[in-house]
Amino acid sequence: MIERERLAGRWVHSHEEDTDEEMVFRSADSGYAFPPSRGREALELHPDGSYGGTVPGPVDKPEERSGEWTLEEGNRLVLGDRVLEVTSAERDVLRVRKR
Repeated sequence: MIERERLAGRWVHSHEEDTDEEMVFRSADSGYAFPPSRGREALELHPDGSYGGTVPGPVDKPEERSGEWTLEEGNRLVLGDRVLEVTSAERDVLRVRKR
């Protein structure tokens, strides 16, 4: 079971590290040098259960998202109407199963 506290923080999609089965997010505080990209999804999960973030928009301008998040049984991270299955949550790397 993933601990809820492990998920709090700002996570940036490192799509270069994705596999056929998983998406990889890196902690924004990790110092990881992301390669240049036309856009990256970012999630900021707050301890109070709120979240914010951005997704790449249609003209390369980030679109903001916000709402409430919960961690349900089965390591299901629920972000509004989006559900991500967390496969691992390390200090600097978050992995979720692709659907």
